[in-house]
Amino acid sequence: MTAHPDRTVDWPRVALHVVTGKGGTGKSTVAAALALALASSGRNVLLCEVEGRQGIARMFDVDPLPYEERRISKGAPDASGRAGQVHALHIDPESALLEYLAMYYRLGRAGKALDRFGVIDFATTVAPGVRDVLLTGKVYEAVQRPRRPEKGRNTGVLTYDAVVLDAPPTGRISQFLGVNSEVAGLAKVGPVKTQADKVMELLRSPRTAVHLVTILEEMPVQETSDGIAELRAAGLPVGGVVVNLVRPQALSAGALAQVRDDAVDPTAVISDLKRANVDVDAELVRSLVEEAHDHAVRRRLEDGQRELVLAEGVPTYELPRLASGIDRGALVELAQVLRNQGMA
Repeated sequence: MTAHPDRTVDWPRVALHVVTGKGGTGKSTVAAALALALASSGRNVLLCEVEGRQGIARMFDVDPLPYEERRISKGAPDASGRAGQVHALHIDPESALLEYLAMYYRLGRAGKALDRFGVIDFATTVAPGVRDVLLTGKVYEAVQRPRRPEKGRNTGVLTYDAVVLDAPPTGRISQFLGVNSEVAGLAKVGPVKTQADKVMELLRSPRTAVHLVTILEEMPVQETSDGIAELRAAGLPVGGVVVNLVRPQALSAGALAQVRDDAVDPTAVISDLKRANVDVDAELVRSLVEEAHDHAVRRRLEDGQRELVLAEGVPTYELPRLASGIDRGALVELAQVLRNQGMA
């Protein structure tokens, strides 16, 4: 975990931050914190989710999100006093397909008629890969919007300096991001191929970074390693690894070694406390020493997993386990940690 006192940022050219991770590692929390961190440096950010769980709404304590970009938060002001904004978008494939048909095939009313007959639902649930094509296509559209409208023209369309995508889990991320490559191979001509080629060009460019979230346990770390290998094999840009839910490290290495090696005598601890006029129960002290031993053993295992993460050779960030749980205040705290470490 490296601090960046001079505010060096690791991803200055990235416009699309894709966040993935094994289930249970806090992937959505990290995506939300990253969006806030980016906004805190004066940028306007779009936070997208594609898995239909309305996780953004719950974390930010807002109403369930429609298929519409809505402002959910302001970033804390940076050194110059400028604060960006975070907008959120819940992307559902049915709405994305209707928008796609209207945009590329001019099927406005006709598209809605298809929806009434159930054709849209059929296409997005049965046709292989269609859902992922539509989801990634909408993200692409948000990233590619012109930053500034033409002179004298106010389109009313929101534009963003960065887009953060709360993506599917690590086990599916390469397939999810690479689906447009398969579509481009099947559709030899026409708007479908053109769109698929453009999406893959963005996803494989330096403007995209795929960040992986893990915790210091064997299975998530192994899945992170496998995910990095798969992304590299697919030509997709690996970003950083965020180690989430890190336990407090209050004990020194020497103290950890003592309790791990059962070198702490509960009787001696009780005597020391009594000399300090602290009256304790002997059974309580023995229980605390046992807990300290378990903690020390776990810390050694976690340190081993940390070494495996560092061996991947990508920027690594650590977020603490917060006893109070995740709410808007906790997200702001985690965003500041990411900023301090140079992720945003």
